[in-house]
Amino acid sequence: MSQSVDVDELEKDWSELSDEFRSLEAANQSYQELHERLEEMQEKCTKQIQHQRYRMRQISKNLKTFMTKQRLTHTNKEKMTQLEKSIMKRKAQIHEIEQGLPQQNSRYLKIILGDVNVSILNRNDKIRYKDEYEKFKLILNVIGLLLSFLNIVYNYRALELVFLFLLVWYYCTLTIRESILKVNGSRIKGWWRLHHFISTVCAGVLLVWPQGEPWQLFRTQFMYFNVYISMVQYMQFRYQKGVLYRLKALGERHNMDITIEGFHSWMWRGLKFLFPFLFVGYLFQFYNAFTLYHLTNHPDATWQIPVLSILFLILFVGNSLTTLMVILQKQTERTENRYRLMSLIASKRQKNVRPTNDDEVDGGKGDADSAKSK
Repeated sequence: MSQSVDVDELEKDWSELSDEFRSLEAANQSYQELHERLEEMQEKCTKQIQHQRYRMRQISKNLKTFMTKQRLTHTNKEKMTQLEKSIMKRKAQIHEIEQGLPQQNSRYLKIILGDVNVSILNRNDKIRYKDEYEKFKLILNVIGLLLSFLNIVYNYRALELVFLFLLVWYYCTLTIRESILKVNGSRIKGWWRLHHFISTVCAGVLLVWPQGEPWQLFRTQFMYFNVYISMVQYMQFRYQKGVLYRLKALGERHNMDITIEGFHSWMWRGLKFLFPFLFVGYLFQFYNAFTLYHLTNHPDATWQIPVLSILFLILFVGNSLTTLMVILQKQTERTENRYRLMSLIASKRQKNVRPTNDDEVDGGKGDADSAKSK
């Protein structure tokens, strides 16, 4: 009798589980329909974004043509200025919309990962990935600092190879992670990305440099260079984390930004402290290139020496020129903003003293609105 009761209980449990499974099937069906609907809406949004950009290019092109071929009245100038501002605002709005849509992988990612979608659609997940990226750099930077210091104290080939292999793996991984950040809206670009690709090649050439007298002559200098660069990178990390935290708190910076491009005037206080250390590091790169150039005349010189000399020279020139261009650009922007502020103050004073007609009053208001928008 007890055995029959147990079977009945099991059948009852199975019946309840079957009802729950039917609920699961219904939920899964709804999920599949929503997922298909989501893909349709993503494709629709992507096509409309492409259409918006195409039309904006045409309008901008016609606007430039009109400005060069027509004598503009005061009214037309105001209309065109307002139209240019509207186009810039629309581009920023489209950029924000794109952050919630999947993006195509870069060619580099397609070669490394294949046609795998690495887009992160959730904003919190993007921030989390960015934070993991920064933590990854910090941890590897500390490990590299320790290994560099140990290689200065102990001259063991196995320890050297561990450190050089770590450099190759670190820069390879860094280029992949940065490419994923780029797909997900990061504004890192230009030289700062190319720098890490060149560093990957440089680390690979160092790894295959055979043991010999030329390597021993360069070895200690290279390890000191890595100790110094590791300390500078840590200072950059602390500076950048502080900047990003403040800008995100102000709501003025995109969550995936990882470079110092576009910094505000208040950021110069930290950069004035950081710039001398950066340029000393760049000069150290030039010194490495200079030392390697002289080592090319060594009887046991191999092909790695001239290649490394050229690579370090490229890094020195690229880093120095890019940083100088950023400094000059931001100094110019600060001067322009100061003149705008002076012009705004003068305009307000004139308006308060003698608002002769509606045009003057409107013009002062327009300047104030322009200053606020900038």
